[in-house]
Amino acid sequence: MNTRTRRSVALMAALALAVPAAVGTSAAVAAQDDGQFCSGTDIVFFPGGPEGGGFGTVVYNGAKAAEAALGASVNYVWSDWDPAKMVTQFSEAVATQPDGIAVMGHPGDEAFKPLIDDAIAQGIVVTVMNTELQATQAEYASVGTGYAGATLYKQGNDLANEAIRRGELVEGDQAFVWGLLSQAGRGERTKGVVEGLEAAGLEVVYLEIDDATNADPAQGIATFTGMASANPDLKAAFFDHGNLTSTAQTFLESAGLGPDDIYVAGFDLSPATVAAVQNGFTDLVTDQQQWLQGFEAVTGICLTHNYGFAGLHINTGGGFLDAANVEVLAPLVEQQIR
Repeated sequence: MNTRTRRSVALMAALALAVPAAVGTSAAVAAQDDGQFCSGTDIVFFPGGPEGGGFGTVVYNGAKAAEAALGASVNYVWSDWDPAKMVTQFSEAVATQPDGIAVMGHPGDEAFKPLIDDAIAQGIVVTVMNTELQATQAEYASVGTGYAGATLYKQGNDLANEAIRRGELVEGDQAFVWGLLSQAGRGERTKGVVEGLEAAGLEVVYLEIDDATNADPAQGIATFTGMASANPDLKAAFFDHGNLTSTAQTFLESAGLGPDDIYVAGFDLSPATVAAVQNGFTDLVTDQQQWLQGFEAVTGICLTHNYGFAGLHINTGGGFLDAANVEVLAPLVEQQIR
């Protein structure tokens, strides 16, 4: 076969492959005229927490913005940050045969991947938010499994190091960490905080966030008060949960601690967290920009289902909030965008 013949065969093969794709996307291409290219796409979306919760509501708002902009039809399922509930709800969502599902990765690969294997085998696009499912994402990136969220270990480690520097914490100082080390995947952020503090020679007092406090931070007031009473030399406290961070001022006041008694660091923005920073009770907060998690997850499913794009990996976890920039971000936090 000469060179010209080989080129002709290759061109004919390419055209043959292109025709079905063009036919399959004709409706979506036509829909670009009004931007609603995702019309007719059914998505089940997991904002993560309890309905009305601070963090999950901002995720939800981002998803709603993408739904409105792109024309998707989205059903929202709330999980109270309970990994076991997320697994059950995912199975229920698969049974409804949607075009795509956006999940929080809290249950981890071991619990979640077999179910996601089955969903993808059925032609359902699955993408991940907030907590990485590294094995799942690696296997299915080509068919749309992306990630929108922070790189958790790095974000936790960065927060620890930044707090040590800004709070002038030194070797031998005692720091409390309230986190989720026991959760596969999600616990990487807590691990990053703990290992960052220990590497600098700080003594870490660690408590796992129990299920009741995970769902409703007010349930943890007695736990925090007891911990603070047992550790009177505490120099810092780290809350590895957005809803606990937003309750930091209440925790400290209940334990008889004032705004200058310990250095407080945490995750995620909320009106209560902004107020705590303004009042001096919270010193440093790292932002996951969770509105983007919702927006990009819906957008990613739409792009894969309608145009065949691969999954995108988007790190939303950059930047810090403190007293220096709180007034700039406060209006956006109030609108539940940041």
